[in-house]
Amino acid sequence: MSSVSPVEQADKAESPRISPGRQLLKTRDFGLLFCGQLTSQIGDSLNRVALLWFVYQMTGSAMKMVVIGILQTIPPLVLSPFIGVLVDRADKKTVMVWVDFARAVLVLLIPLLYTLGELTLNRLYASIFLLAIVSTLFGPALSSAVPQIVRRDQLTAANALLQATTNIGLLIGPLISGIGIALVGSQNVLYGNAATFLISALCLLPVRIRPLAVLPKELAASGFWNQELMAGIRFVCVEHPAILNLMLAAALYSLAASAFTFMLPVFAAQNLNAGALEVGLLWSALGAGMLVMSTWLASLSQGDLAGRFTMIFRSMVIGGFAMCGLSLLSAPLIAGALVLVIGGTIALFMPIMWGVLQEITPEHLLGRVFATFSIGSMASAMVGMAGFGWVADTMGAHVSLLGIGVVLLIGAYVATLCSRRCHLLVKSCHIPLAEEPKVRAA
Repeated sequence: MSSVSPVEQADKAESPRISPGRQLLKTRDFGLLFCGQLTSQIGDSLNRVALLWFVYQMTGSAMKMVVIGILQTIPPLVLSPFIGVLVDRADKKTVMVWVDFARAVLVLLIPLLYTLGELTLNRLYASIFLLAIVSTLFGPALSSAVPQIVRRDQLTAANALLQATTNIGLLIGPLISGIGIALVGSQNVLYGNAATFLISALCLLPVRIRPLAVLPKELAASGFWNQELMAGIRFVCVEHPAILNLMLAAALYSLAASAFTFMLPVFAAQNLNAGALEVGLLWSALGAGMLVMSTWLASLSQGDLAGRFTMIFRSMVIGGFAMCGLSLLSAPLIAGALVLVIGGTIALFMPIMWGVLQEITPEHLLGRVFATFSIGSMASAMVGMAGFGWVADTMGAHVSLLGIGVVLLIGAYVATLCSRRCHLLVKSCHIPLAEEPKVRAA
């Protein structure tokens, strides 16, 4: 009697010539997860644009719009360690379903209160803050659930497809939101946003995930919250230097990527003398590059650890030199081509990095590890935006872009250090490499 999982049975039935990404999309469970995430990401983009415009209409103040960004940033920074413990204790699918239902309700409250004449600015801020707290649970739960849905040798393709939903959301969501605001008003667009979260929850309900070796109830009974929290921190920072190196590489990537997206309009205005239309085209080029690379990555076989780190190294080197070259340009057409390349190199990093983490981290620690990475990425992103923004104001956008390029090149060097240490960690933990999936038969 075979112990092959339903996912593996479906995958074995597919032709070996089908790309890993298409193969995953044809499976019932990942296909439902992908559809739910695609809908949810479009809803997130709708929400982002509609909320900012709604607050600006209510207050006429740019600074009060900035408060939204602050309220959305605080929960991931402060609560992520505790959320990691909660995610490791709970069933991942249950967490994601309830988060989507909660987000639907919280978003729905805003236009309902507005219609009833009960929406004040403080109540709007409170709703946004609660929405940010709830949403902070979703990312670690999703990243932790992926290894329970797909095979180990499909992790990179799965992460690339999930990143593609974010890219598609960024491309489509603002356009839909802008048209909706013009036609029905920003408060009514939020009804559509609430519906996307509800659809995402309904897509997640039938998804089957493989049970953990250590059940959540057993994990909850194994120690106090502070002990579990420290166990996650020790795993990342003390016991396995390879994980800490990965975190450093991810922090450098987040610093550079967030700073670049923040600096792109400034560079376009200062170096290219671009207007709103040209800035929009540059944003589209960045998003298109990311989407193309995510789709291409999903079509590749995962390969071994060394091969995946080589891809990270090459992409960061290409991205670093492209940013350095961009800092010297004043021709919009060539700049657009380089932004397209940079978008592609930015999109390559995270799916591979998440896949490596999912491969080398014990399942019962995944929530805490991903939450710890989220803190590092969020903090470095804030440092990057503030630091390179200051550089742009004092020394010019071209100097800021040159500095961002140097950060990416340093990140490429750190990635080479990660490769050997992660390979040693896999061997020491006796984890089978991704290119050699093993199916047990009784």
